[in-house]
Amino acid sequence: MLVLGVAGLCAQDELADQLVPKASPVDELAPQFSDDSRVISHSGQFKIAGSDAARRGTAANLAEETKQELLRLTEEKDEWKVPIIVELRGKRGDIVPQRVTAMNLWFSEQGYELRLLVNLSRDLQRESFKRAVTSALIYERGLRDRPKTESEVPMNVPQWLIEGLQEASAWRLNQADRRPYETLFLHGGLFKPEEVFALSEAKFETMDAASKSVFRVFSGALTMALLEQPEGKKGMREFLAEVPAFQGEMPALLRRHFPDLNLSEKSLAKWWALQLAAKGTAPLTDSLSVAETERLLDEGLRLRYLDAKGILHENPLAEWQSIAAMEEQTRIEAVRLAQDDLLRLSYRCFPSYRILLLEYQALLTDLAKGKTKDIAMSIQALDETRQTMIAKAEGARDFLDWFEITRARETSGAFDDYLNLKSRLKARPNHRADDMSKYLDRFDPLFVMPEERSPLPMNDRLPPF
Repeated sequence: MLVLGVAGLCAQDELADQLVPKASPVDELAPQFSDDSRVISHSGQFKIAGSDAARRGTAANLAEETKQELLRLTEEKDEWKVPIIVELRGKRGDIVPQRVTAMNLWFSEQGYELRLLVNLSRDLQRESFKRAVTSALIYERGLRDRPKTESEVPMNVPQWLIEGLQEASAWRLNQADRRPYETLFLHGGLFKPEEVFALSEAKFETMDAASKSVFRVFSGALTMALLEQPEGKKGMREFLAEVPAFQGEMPALLRRHFPDLNLSEKSLAKWWALQLAAKGTAPLTDSLSVAETERLLDEGLRLRYLDAKGILHENPLAEWQSIAAMEEQTRIEAVRLAQDDLLRLSYRCFPSYRILLLEYQALLTDLAKGKTKDIAMSIQALDETRQTMIAKAEGARDFLDWFEITRARETSGAFDDYLNLKSRLKARPNHRADDMSKYLDRFDPLFVMPEERSPLPMNDRLPPF
């Protein structure tokens, strides 16, 4: 959240975990950069200071890339008015603060100026930097036509909007993954619409990597649905200009700029689920992985037939002898369903499996005609080929994992999220009071090193067997 004030008055603290500076005049607290240590982006809106020339150039290019993605998403011209100063502080290997980016708003006679502070303890992280730049660009829209006077009106960009715009840009560039959308549609999500609207930046920073990913998917589904509305691009431009200073309920502001939406509480949840389903549906051009192809192939290679009592039987292909002894019409019907499944699978199977599917189709045709002389040998040969392909796929996956790990130039921070979650759970243990839990607590010290044991409460009694 930003609060407008006089020059030098910041609405947010500096980067967390910094040492308290010595007493000195206020003018000396901000780092001083010479003109030689500044880089100005090609649009002139971003001025990068601090660190070395290579990182300043990288930051300038990444900031402009983020800006161009947002402009293309909303189909608008570049008409910026408020400059954004990016200060790169620290170096790789420094102690990681609680927040790697922070934003300040300055006011002077020339007008407003946004300052984005970036900690380089983990180097310049692409995603977190683009997220901070997106936030700054939305603030700039809110300040663009604002009178250049002092004010105490708080400003805030909702976290869901930042994440949603980033995800929508990734979809437009074909860089997003549809699988989380499919999973959330099938199994439900962690957030309700009102929880997405209410989640703050501080709460978002404490979330683990998996929760952040889910939140981004929900935010992206909402943002893309807004952009796909009639006059959605125009509505989004007006929405971005008003949202930083908006103090009311978010659904009310959405209804104002996207009037075609029916945003009641129930309809919003249903509309959100439909958007997740639409984005999670795989197009026919998407190829399945080896593991998914194997699973669907096993399901397709089943011979289904009705007995004399009308009961449906389903046998795997390995039990083909039971089908071979039946009448020709029954064999044809049992094989036809399997052939249809293989035909549908051929559209999206892993490419190297298409030859195998053709061989299975020929094998099923021979079975329907009663030509069973070489079926057992053919099935065994196909099984061996499939096992070889599975082994090669696993080997390729392991090699790519090894290559990515050994060539990584920066850490993702996902493991740090796990350690932070573990620390939070340890600091707030959830003690259960049932007899079984008490019994296990009594025996737990037997499996813990003596120096790590914690005394049990004296009033805990061992429950009877």
